Amino acid sequence: MRKTRLAKMLIDIGANLTDGMYKGIYNGTKRHEPDLACVLKRAWDAGVERIIVTGGSLEESREALELVKDNERLNCTVGVHPTRCGEFEKSGDPYKYLHDLEELINQNSKKVAAFGEFGLDYDRIQFCDKETQMKYLRKQLQLASKFPNLPLFLHCRNSADDLANVLAEFQLKGVVHSFDGTFEEAKQFLYLGYYIGLNGCSLKTVKNFETVKKLPLERILLETDAPWCEVRPSHAGHTFIKSKPLPSVKKEKWVETAMVKSRNEPCTLR
Repeated sequence: MRKTRLAKMLIDIGANLTDGMYKGIYNGTKRHEPDLACVLKRAWDAGVERIIVTGGSLEESREALELVKDNERLNCTVGVHPTRCGEFEKSGDPYKYLHDLEELINQNSKKVAAFGEFGLDYDRIQFCDKETQMKYLRKQLQLASKFPNLPLFLHCRNSADDLANVLAEFQLKGVVHSFDGTFEEAKQFLYLGYYIGLNGCSLKTVKNFETVKKLPLERILLETDAPWCEVRPSHAGHTFIKSKPLPSVKKEKWVETAMVKSRNEPCTLR
């Protein structure tokens, strides 16, 4: 029997394409014209086949769905980032907020690729305290359990033990994205059946390399987390980049044909 060669498909499993930077807005100030079409063209030209756009709140998930609805190469996630879990209470009706997330998934099942981004972030409790994060981690896991075929897109910062312990209570699967923890922490998630998502933040230090080298290849997923988490020249991971960098300019000198310095894009996935 003749062996068939499987084509390699580059998929960016996490890009924040609803971010204001792709509208030309930086820290509340407009610096250039919206250029998401240029960003997507660079991605396709670089060999990226598909992109999953990250939703981090109810409103952002709606925006992500609007962005991806007419492009067959784009999908998105629906969920609430741990640092934004205060929105449940601020909405005045946390149960309706959860119900609206559920309806968003039900009404857009063909475009929603994962439930998230959600999880725990103990590095930024100034935005949302641990108790609130934990409360709505559980609430969202309960909601996700209604969609057993929808993988989870999980956030974990300085909280691996707590996150793994809670995930162990649920029979769900998915990916812990933007992983920057130790191998011992990674093993907890691997044991539960989860994948590990890697981006530039996963490759900052030599210690990060020691973790990544030990991960089973078949359990690694790749992402850019654009516009964040680029592989910067100051990162240890930069020494492994062999390809010629794409042209980039400062945002004040923006042109359609160049990336913006310090603004990551899916075209950097390879």
